[in-house]
Parts: sequence; structure tokens; C-alpha cells
Amino acid sequence: MFRDNTELVPRDRFISAMRQVASSVTVVTTDGEAGRHGTTVSAFSSVSADPPTVLVCLFAESRIARAVSRNGVFCVNVLSETDAQIADRFAGRHDAWVADRFSGINCYGAPGTAPQIDGATAFRCDLQQTVRSGSHLIVLGHVRDVIAGASRPLAYSDGCYHRVLPQTRMALAAAN
Repeated sequence: MFRDNTELVPRDRFISAMRQVASSVTVVTTDGEAGRHGTTVSAFSSVSADPPTVLVCLFAESRIARAVSRNGVFCVNVLSETDAQIADRFAGRHDAWVADRFSGINCYGAPGTAPQIDGATAFRCDLQQTVRSGSHLIVLGHVRDVIAGASRPLAYSDGCYHRVLPQTRMALAAAN
């Protein structure tokens, strides 16, 4: 059982270690009463197949966290290996010159539903539960629909994007 913060690893060591963990690059979107919002997220995981449930972690004080909570729906868009520009856009790297992060991005979905980004593997979810943990909100969603993407996912590790390449049996045999 956790006792107190003095026993935790220092923040900089934690961040340094986490930079070595590869993750899929996703854009979480929502639309509804609280408006249409989207942000790039690396903390995404399946939780259960019975019922189909996923989780994402959002900065608790962000617009997207408030919007997902209020709208009650979200879509996790797992970006394809060619979508680094979309990841940058929704990470806010273009906010100085692009007022609407969705501008010029091909999305699908009726108004009031969470937008699905063209080419992404999409998990359309109804909000099931949120849990506050430190600075973030863990958002759990029941998956209502899945749309398969067109290519391999974009990955992120050590501060930059990567392509996921399968290891061939010959390469695995040579490594052993």
C-alpha cells in the first residue's frame, strides 16, 4: 500500500524512464453540448473485452477533459504511420496559426458525435467513468463501434515519432 509521496521516485527519473516506453499515438475527439474538441494522447489502453472498454488519460484541467465529461462521448483515433502532422496539430503545435485543430482534417461523424479521423483506427465510446489520479483524469469508455484503420500505427518514444515494423522470422532467428 502506498504510504506517502516521500517514497516516490523523483519526477525527472520517472519522466526519463517513461520516454523509453513506446506508445501508440492517438487523438481523442469529442463533440456535443460542450463543443467539438480534440487532443493528442499517448496514454491509451484496452481495459476489458467483456464489456468492450478502453481508457485514455487526459490532463484533468484541460478543455478536452471537461468536454468529454460533459458530452459523454469520445472517440480514440489511433493514427496511422503517415499522420505525424495530425498528431502535431492536435498536440497544439499549430495553434499559433490554426484556430481550429479540425480545419483541413478529414473527419467523419454526425454533429454531436465524436469525430473519427479518416484513416485512423477508431474506437467510438460512451463515457462510462472518470477517475482523478494526480494531475490527470482516467477516462473509461464503453466501446460502441470500432472502425479499422488503413495502415500500421504511428508510435512515439524518446521524444519523437516512430514507425512500427514487424520483425521477420529470419531476423528473429538471426538475433538468437
